[in-house]
Amino acid sequence: MPTPAADLHLRLDLLNGRPSAVTATLTGTPSHTVRALLALHGFEPLDDTTMVMARIDREEPYYADQAALALRAEGVTVDITPLLREEIDTEWTWANYPMPWCTRDEIREVSNDAQKIYNDIRSGRLVIHAHAHDGWTIVAVGTYRDGPSIHLHGENHLRVESLQFESPAAAITEFERLYGDAVRPGPAPATGAEREAGQARLPLAPETESDVHPPKDTADTAESQAESADDHEALLNDFLASHGTWERWRTWSDDTTHAVHESLVLRVEFIHEAEPDDTQWKIAAYESPVGERRWHATASTAVPVTIMRTLLDSLDSTDPAEIAAGSKIAESTVWETTRPLFDAGWEHDTDNRFIHWQAPGDRPRGIRFDAFAATSRQSDLPVWTLWGEGNADAPGWTLHFSTHTSASVLQDIAYQLTTGPTSKPAPAPPRGSNVASHTNIRAQPAPRAQSSRLR
Repeated sequence: MPTPAADLHLRLDLLNGRPSAVTATLTGTPSHTVRALLALHGFEPLDDTTMVMARIDREEPYYADQAALALRAEGVTVDITPLLREEIDTEWTWANYPMPWCTRDEIREVSNDAQKIYNDIRSGRLVIHAHAHDGWTIVAVGTYRDGPSIHLHGENHLRVESLQFESPAAAITEFERLYGDAVRPGPAPATGAEREAGQARLPLAPETESDVHPPKDTADTAESQAESADDHEALLNDFLASHGTWERWRTWSDDTTHAVHESLVLRVEFIHEAEPDDTQWKIAAYESPVGERRWHATASTAVPVTIMRTLLDSLDSTDPAEIAAGSKIAESTVWETTRPLFDAGWEHDTDNRFIHWQAPGDRPRGIRFDAFAATSRQSDLPVWTLWGEGNADAPGWTLHFSTHTSASVLQDIAYQLTTGPTSKPAPAPPRGSNVASHTNIRAQPAPRAQSSRLR
């Protein structure tokens, strides 16, 4: 193997703002050998001089240390920053791990197998045909381009291959037999860990003066400046211009415009001259072009354009019939919808009728689920209320969704709520909370798992 240049220097550090992800910064004479070695240990190019490792099992510090040992053996000078060294030296494990008989090394082996499955899906080597929720976790069926068809069970660091088949037809047939009406086409929505890893692999934006010295009160007032009617008009026009499967329809009155999907099962109504704080958007999904309405939503005039854009884009699915059919109200549906909130450290509480999720810190936004409305025969009652500014009882804007609203649509908007312009890093969870805890927060896995120090 070629010897790396003598002046080559490698610095390993935690990626700023990304829990547990590790960067490798190269200085000196570039070396394809070193880049190849880093790639073997899970690093991917971020820019000309930086590579990044972002995993779904939160084990980047461990594998960064293994990479450092291998590179030093090849004569490369490797520095590890104190912050990363602290993470490497801190032993931790997943609380409530579903395989408690496993040793720490065995747990790491299981999660590394899950990481390989994730990498195969990302690279296209493993094609996912369909997924479902089995009442506890996500299951899926897929086929390797150069191998067998398989069933998968679990998510993130717990995803495992459960069954193997000789053909895609046999695998899909058995999957549909096992999970019936719960089967949905294609891969499941990305988990919080997968989204976080994907963000970490994006090129770093150049630092600007506004990043170093942000304008006073910009972050606090960005959302408080309600979007004007012109902004919403522009959003409607842009959506119709950029989504060829939707067509503009004008009614006998100039007061409203209708955007209708070519399938005729999804329809959007925009009220041009809506009064402030009144409903400006109405969305309806139907069983068929001439069938009954399945679910509906309304949005007030002050809903931020970024959130409305997310909602409209989420409607433009590759399978409009699936979006229109919506989702049954069940514990698994509520969990799937609000997963981004748990991932972002949102607080939640319940009372006799409602479940409330509140953004951490002083961010004025939240979601409320009405359990009574979910089971009521009054279909017009809002089951999901998303709000911003003010408080839950007197919000500055609201989005209402009826029962049976598509969980994927709700999840897309929930994720946008956690990553909007006023998003702030989630604080450390309180003692006893059901999210990940660590010296430096490294992970926020599904609420059923958490990490903790081993003494």
